[in-house]
Amino acid sequence: MSTTLHRRPQPARRDPSCGSSLIEMLIALLVLSFGVLGMAALHGRALQYSLDTEDRNRAALLASEIVSTMWLNHSTTLPSATLSAWQSKVQNTTVSGLPNAAATVSAADSAGMVTVTVSWRPTTRSTASSSYQYITQVVLP
Repeated sequence: MSTTLHRRPQPARRDPSCGSSLIEMLIALLVLSFGVLGMAALHGRALQYSLDTEDRNRAALLASEIVSTMWLNHSTTLPSATLSAWQSKVQNTTVSGLPNAAATVSAADSAGMVTVTVSWRPTTRSTASSSYQYITQVVLP
């Protein structure tokens, strides 16, 4: 009589590293998502700085325009019609490109210095926040 030994199947041993690659992938995905969110925030901030710089350049060009008019007239005192037309141009968003803009030209002081101020408030800022200003001073010889 021959006896056959039946071996009991042994339970499979679990590898201690089983599932660790899944955890590593989840952590890598988490780190990658933080990096992508950071890059998106950085891009948004760079875009905002670019728009602010564009507005400052527009304000500088508008101030330069009235200063050039003063140089052409050889006087810091401009006719009221010229000054009003320039201020209207600054306030008109479609012409100047500056949102919520206003402009002033001060009277000449004792040294003959005139201060040209262009102020604006971007539409992305709240009404409570202060507006931006570009100020230049002119003295004609």
